[in-house]
Amino acid sequence: MKSTFATSSSHRWSPRKNNGRHLGALGDVPRRAQMAGARWVLLGRWSGPRPGGARRWRFASGRPLPSDGWSAMLKRGLLLTGPRENPIMVWEYTEKTKQLFMDAVHGKPGTHLGEIENPDGFGEHGSIACGDSMRFTFRVRKHPTDPTKDVITEARYLTFGCTSAIASSEALCTLIEQGQYTPIEALKITNEDIIRFLGGLPQQKIHCSVMGAEALESAVYNWAQKRGVDLEKLGIRIHADPKEGRIVCKCFGLSEPYLRRKIEELNLRTIEEITAATKAGGACTSCHHAPGGLQDLLDEIWGPDRSTLRVVPKVERPASLAPDPGAVPLQAPAAPAGRSGSPSAAKGDVSELSPYQYAKRIEKTIEEVVKPMLAHDGGSVEIIDIKDHLVFCRLEGACAGCAAAGHTLKLMVEKTLKDLVDERIRVIQV
Repeated sequence: MKSTFATSSSHRWSPRKNNGRHLGALGDVPRRAQMAGARWVLLGRWSGPRPGGARRWRFASGRPLPSDGWSAMLKRGLLLTGPRENPIMVWEYTEKTKQLFMDAVHGKPGTHLGEIENPDGFGEHGSIACGDSMRFTFRVRKHPTDPTKDVITEARYLTFGCTSAIASSEALCTLIEQGQYTPIEALKITNEDIIRFLGGLPQQKIHCSVMGAEALESAVYNWAQKRGVDLEKLGIRIHADPKEGRIVCKCFGLSEPYLRRKIEELNLRTIEEITAATKAGGACTSCHHAPGGLQDLLDEIWGPDRSTLRVVPKVERPASLAPDPGAVPLQAPAAPAGRSGSPSAAKGDVSELSPYQYAKRIEKTIEEVVKPMLAHDGGSVEIIDIKDHLVFCRLEGACAGCAAAGHTLKLMVEKTLKDLVDERIRVIQV
């Protein structure tokens, strides 16, 4: 089957041999990475057999691979195959981003793809599960007496990721080397500096620049430990690992302290912005509106954003919901403990309804008012049971798998029943 090969890192995967030639980690690694959200970028195409039966890969431009083949590609941090079904770049990048990317994968002089042996600073960020991972290393010119005056002279990276991950890593290394920064001064480089250097990144790829800044921070912390530099005494706080603390996004293993910091540092105001910057919530989306999830973090940090709440249209009481003039008044439903059972606590004349009539009023409201509103979004609701003022419901259709199902029940179903039937009604999801 024809395939394409894509950029990645030599992330401790041993290449396997086929007919004596290094083919790298073909097969399940790319598939697994793609399932976790990796984006694969077309670099080359299988050219098929050539005279003599040997097979060959070619770059997309038609140029064959280097004469030293796969082993050279692996040494440069390039790995491996991406699916044939999606072999092209799907994002709009600036010319500078594309040029940095192509220069790096071709191993041109002055690029930084690779790893420094016995580095003075070593840091990693991201994970293969996220589809993005970066290893950053640097070497310093050591000051004879004051380690805080060490100057970074060389920076290298390995990355498992896409065009923007490689270009962002190149930008980071270039900024550091051109600036002749000390490790402490290098911490001033932010993801915004990386984006500015590239001339911009697609919103969905902002997390690649964040990954570079985080890997740099990790490497500086490693350098400080080796050189005996107390960063806290210098007023520098290296933040906790993204996986330390309560995990909010289980798909990508991102914790509450990490997400809180990123929300504040990057001024993230919506779930979409959080996903673009950190990837949190980009897979199953269950953490979007879960208790303690992304929306709760946004509300706690910035305050509730009422624009994100769905507005329930005001509905008039249908004539069909008027009480039956021939109905025989019976005992009203018992009020919950601590609540008054007087008619003044209920809407209209529900105190005169029997439990059966009360339940029928609820059912009629659901059928004639609530269901038509939900039907606009391809959903529905089913009443499972009614016990006193508790209505046990189950959402169906498109609403059943919606991340905002809890909000729908409270802000639409329950509110409508409170407005049209009885203020004491509570809707319980089952």
